[in-house]
Amino acid sequence: MFTLSYLLFTLGVLNFKGASETQGKVSLSDAPIEVRDYNGSLYATCEMKPSTTLPLGQPQIYGQVLFKQVYPAGRMQIIVSLRGFPTRESERAIHIHQFGDLSKGCSAAGPHFNPLGQHHANHPGDLGNFGSSRGQVHASVTAKVTLFGTQSVLGRSVVLHERKDDMGKGGDEESLRSGNAGQRIACCVIGMSSSSLWENTAESSWEDSAEE
Repeated sequence: MFTLSYLLFTLGVLNFKGASETQGKVSLSDAPIEVRDYNGSLYATCEMKPSTTLPLGQPQIYGQVLFKQVYPAGRMQIIVSLRGFPTRESERAIHIHQFGDLSKGCSAAGPHFNPLGQHHANHPGDLGNFGSSRGQVHASVTAKVTLFGTQSVLGRSVVLHERKDDMGKGGDEESLRSGNAGQRIACCVIGMSSSSLWENTAESSWEDSAEE
């Protein structure tokens, strides 16, 4: 009797353990094929270029904004790597906008990506302000956006503005809408990529930091 009870108990423990392990593992069967190719993560890139309607006196900014997210709901990691800023430069705002339409420069990109209808600076794509050093920006941030599901930012745009974001504290309607960040001087459309861009940029940024 003891042997039978012990056996039943052991089988119960093993079944519970097996069920727990199964629940703890994330199935990649419904994930994009790129997630399976790159060890459970999805990568994206946005090739920043000056707006075709760039205002006079504004710098011509080029570079990349890179994205990495572990499937299905990992924290979004973002690398901003831009060049072309004046030597003496104040901070400028970067936001994710609703549309990937650059047919009229950056102005066709629509408003900030704001799926929950919140005031600025609570939009998930409000990435903040970025200061340059020696004409370049190299920064890593996290954001409450996703590459997966109905609120994916794939196909949307990243926009660099002419001014610093007041983070919704400007005391007027435009502050609550856009942070009074001013005109859109550069932009790009977010699209899936291989892991190599992320890996190369991350390694290069680390080397630059080590030299400094």
